[in-house]
Amino acid sequence: MEFSKPFAEMSYKGLVYMTAPTIPFKHGFTTRWGGVSGGSLESLNLGENRGDSEENVRENYRRVLEALGLPDQKLCFTKQVHKNEVRVVTDGDRRALFTPFLYEADGIVSNVKGLPLICFTADCVPVLLCDPENGVAGAIHCGWRSTVADILGIAVKKMIDLGAVPASIRAAIGPAIELCCYETDAEVPQAIERLLGEDCGNAFFAVGSTGKYMVDLKETNRRRLIQLGLSEKDISVSDECTCCHCDKYWSHRQTKGERGSQAALIVVE
Repeated sequence: MEFSKPFAEMSYKGLVYMTAPTIPFKHGFTTRWGGVSGGSLESLNLGENRGDSEENVRENYRRVLEALGLPDQKLCFTKQVHKNEVRVVTDGDRRALFTPFLYEADGIVSNVKGLPLICFTADCVPVLLCDPENGVAGAIHCGWRSTVADILGIAVKKMIDLGAVPASIRAAIGPAIELCCYETDAEVPQAIERLLGEDCGNAFFAVGSTGKYMVDLKETNRRRLIQLGLSEKDISVSDECTCCHCDKYWSHRQTKGERGSQAALIVVE
């Protein structure tokens, strides 16, 4: 896969996050750097359920919001469960940290101006979507199960219901595990074939005769977005692998689950 639209690394008071050239709305993909958490969660952990202290997590969020120029406020969170539920959210879906989740969903979309949408990853693919002409945005968590269950197809349909036009939607596929590090059994490439049909391209390849495959979830999601009507020029793809760069990003596979969570955040404008 070619990365013709590089992401930019931004720094604010030691906090480092990435931005994508295709997304004109305020947004960011966080890294591990610039927070206050310690031990195996050092330093910018945004996961509430990773064993971190409430004080640390709250301060980490405060720093992220400050870096992005956002007021300290409630965000739209989801309880991610690796399925394909996409929820249309409004101001009533804002949630305070360390309170019960309002719903389970792996994607959220909205047309409410000023509403921050957020999803979490630690190897899975974060996808931010926006239609700047019609004021619609989305934050989608694309693990392999939600990817092959066509969560992006559902998200784009719900954005269209809110007034978006596929040809106007722009996308950013953020840092995630890549082909070099993501070995799976045959069920994953078989499911990708069912999703993409003959358009699989180089989304996976067999590892000899072992029955194992190397899978590129970023490429799978990029190809699906093009099938859904997005222009290839309006899709940017991070060239960083979370597993290879586990010093910079949280990687569930590299740390065997001993890790924090990073976030992808976008504000509807």
